[in-house]
Amino acid sequence: MLEHLKANNRAWADRKIAADPSFFKRLVGQQGPEYLWIGCSDSRVPANEIVDLDPGELFVHRNVANLAPPQDANYLSVLQFAVDVLKVKHVMVVGHYGCGGISAAVDGQRRGLVDHWLHPIREVAHDHRHELEALPGEEARLDRLCELNVIRQVRNVASDVFVQDAWARGQALFVHGWVYSIADGLITDLDVTVKDRADMERMG
Repeated sequence: MLEHLKANNRAWADRKIAADPSFFKRLVGQQGPEYLWIGCSDSRVPANEIVDLDPGELFVHRNVANLAPPQDANYLSVLQFAVDVLKVKHVMVVGHYGCGGISAAVDGQRRGLVDHWLHPIREVAHDHRHELEALPGEEARLDRLCELNVIRQVRNVASDVFVQDAWARGQALFVHGWVYSIADGLITDLDVTVKDRADMERMG
């Protein structure tokens, strides 16, 4: 079963060793990434590849529609480990245009459990309904909703007690909001970076 994936793995490991004989020996040591990536589970959005970082350089949490809900123990555990143990310096919340989770949240169809997961996106859409309705066409509205969702998740991360406590003890920690375009492979910075409580308060 899955022999092609096992063969791919062996070829990948061989290429890594050929390019850098000590690559895996370094990875055996404690990881020390400076970055936490909170992104979408979409198979077209591979975190490490997009920012061209090797294993060990990026701590990654992915879920449907790149949410950072304050009631999700999985996300909170990753955030606490990244901030308190790994001492990451940057948290990037990364959405992407053409996100199936974003469209599924607002298309009116029922899919089961995932509808509950996507509920925060419907709240964002409702809060910004006038802005979204003014845009020309469904694609533009969904693209903007992707951006608005990222901004909301940046606020969620920045308002979390783990982040707030890190800032209180003087730890350098930046929370960024990005959107990735599958169409051209490029990231757009939404310019909503939060680096302290004052920034958080200015976000409203």
